[in-house]
Amino acid sequence: MLLYIIRRLLMLIPILILMSMVAFFLIELPPGDYVSFRIQQLKMSGVEVSEDEAQRLMIQFGLDKPLPLRYWQWVSGIVLRGNWGWSLQWNKSVNEILSERIPMTMVISFSALIFSWMIAVPIGIYSATHKYSIGDYLFTFLGFIGVATPGFLLALIMAWLLFTQLGFSALGLFSKEYLDAPWSWAKFVDLLKHLWLPLILVGLSNTAGTIRVVRNNLLDELNKQYVITARAKGLSEWKLLFKYPVRMAINPLLSTVSWVLPGLVSSTVLIDIVLSLQTVGPVLLRATLAQDMYLAGSIVLILSALTVIGALIGDILLVLVDPRIRFGRLAK
Repeated sequence: MLLYIIRRLLMLIPILILMSMVAFFLIELPPGDYVSFRIQQLKMSGVEVSEDEAQRLMIQFGLDKPLPLRYWQWVSGIVLRGNWGWSLQWNKSVNEILSERIPMTMVISFSALIFSWMIAVPIGIYSATHKYSIGDYLFTFLGFIGVATPGFLLALIMAWLLFTQLGFSALGLFSKEYLDAPWSWAKFVDLLKHLWLPLILVGLSNTAGTIRVVRNNLLDELNKQYVITARAKGLSEWKLLFKYPVRMAINPLLSTVSWVLPGLVSSTVLIDIVLSLQTVGPVLLRATLAQDMYLAGSIVLILSALTVIGALIGDILLVLVDPRIRFGRLAK
C-alpha cells in the first residue's frame, strides 16, 4: 500500500505541471487581456485612456512580456517561493485572496459532502431493500425533484422565506457587526447561524443523484449469486446486507471523489453569489470575466490538483473497502 501511494504521488508531478500549463494558457485564449478589460471599464465610466497610458498599464502589469515568460515566472514563484502571483483586478497578492476564501470554501464543501452522503446512503439502501414500496416511490419522486430544481432557485426561495417569516438574513457568512471583527466565541456562533443554510443547499445539490446511484448499484448486488447463496445458508439479512452488497454499492461514491471535490468548490458559484458567500466560486467567476490570469489560473490549478488528489484518495478508499481489489493486487 505504501509503495502504491508513493508511486501515485510521483505520478502527480508531471500531471500537475501539464495542468498548470493548461490552466494558465486557457485564461489567455480569449482575445484581449486585463488591460483591455480595464480600459473598457474606464471608457464606460467616461474616462478616455490614451495609447501611452495603455502601454504604461501593460508594462505595469507585466503584460508586455512574452506568454511563456509570464507562465515561467508564475510557476517558479509557486514552486520556489510559494507565491501565487499578483491579482490585477483586486490589486493584492493571490495568496492573500486565497487565504481569505479557501478555508470557508473547504469547510462548506466537505461538510456538505458528508451531509449529502449521510442522507443519500441510508435512503438509497432503504429504497433498494424496499423496492416498489410507498417509501421507495416517495424517495424516488423527491429525488427527481431534487435533480430538476436548480440550487440557486432553492437558495433564493429559502433566503426569502427566512427573511419574511423569521426576519433572519441568510446572506453572507457573518452578520455586519462581525465582518471585520477578530475571531471570538460570539463570531463563531454567528458563523454557525449562517453556515447551516449553504451547507444544506450545497449538500442537497448532490444528494438526489447519490440516492439513485446507491439504489441502482445495491439492487444489482442483491440479485447476484453470492447474495442468494449467503441468504440460502441462513445468514441474517442485516449482516448479509452490510457485509458485502452495501460496500460494493458505495464503490461509485468513492471512485467519484476525484470530481466531487472540485465540483463542490466550483459548481455552486450561483448559490454562493445568491447568498453572498465569501468563497472561491464568485472570485473565480470575476477573475475569469476580467481575464485576471494569475488569480484565475491559480484557482483553476487548485481545482485541477483537487481532481488528481481526489482520484488518489478514491483509489485508496476503494482498496480499503473492496476486498476484490486487495486480492487482485495480492494475486499480481
